[in-house]
Amino acid sequence: MVTVSRKPLPRPYVLASLATLALTVVATVVGLFVPEFYRDDPVLLPQVYGQDLLTLLVGVPTLAVSLYYAHRGSLRGYVVWLGVTGYLLYTYASYAFMAAFNELYLVYTTLLWLTLFTFVGGMVRLDAAALKREHGDASVWPYVGFQLLVVLLVSLLWLSEILPATLAGTTPASIADPGLPTSVIYSLDLGVVVPAFALASYWLWQRRSWGYAFAAVLLVKIATLGGAVLAMIVYMVRDGQTVALPQIVIFAALTLAGVGLMVRFLLTLSPGAEPTRSRSDADSEFRA
Repeated sequence: MVTVSRKPLPRPYVLASLATLALTVVATVVGLFVPEFYRDDPVLLPQVYGQDLLTLLVGVPTLAVSLYYAHRGSLRGYVVWLGVTGYLLYTYASYAFMAAFNELYLVYTTLLWLTLFTFVGGMVRLDAAALKREHGDASVWPYVGFQLLVVLLVSLLWLSEILPATLAGTTPASIADPGLPTSVIYSLDLGVVVPAFALASYWLWQRRSWGYAFAAVLLVKIATLGGAVLAMIVYMVRDGQTVALPQIVIFAALTLAGVGLMVRFLLTLSPGAEPTRSRSDADSEFRA
């Protein structure tokens, strides 16, 4: 029987998450309710509003609740806390690098380093072996297959825009229409998200401990990020913009599948499972 962990989160991570919560509320409330606050091209505004709405209504409460349980020693809470922190890291990296300069620029950059600090530190402390042990002998193929599907669909979606423009010597419409120098979303998805899912699926296929850890955290991230994309699509349709049906179908399917697999994975974790590991176990876990 696994004993309940009474080891709280280190104070720096708690304080960083509390600061993240406060600044995220400020950023989203100002963005949503201050008229004409954003200075971005009108074609981008529905996406920003959709992101802010999902972040405020789902991201903030989920981070607050998961932080509480993670601090009390819950492995489930810890995994969700890391996943939502990863979602906010992705979100405010895109704001810091892509949003037109406004009065919240320093808030975006502060959120960027707060979430990066928390996410990296939290992943280092995560007991990957405990996740593998809790999952037991249950099949990993649903998670491996889903992660490979994310890699395939996201790659095809963006490369279908990038490759024709590259071969024609032009610029994709999603960059040219709003007058952007490049797409931060292309860069984050193809440079970070897709490789992360590919590596996680490979490690999980080999039943390495860190395959379980990355799979669990990425499932939470893709569920929240997928919800944000769907919120963006709703705002874009309301604004009269045309959204390709394949994009709607792809993101809706990935979001629903991600939520279902996230819940399935979390339910395999017992309430008493310990979320963090001792420092002496680090090297052996990376080799497992």
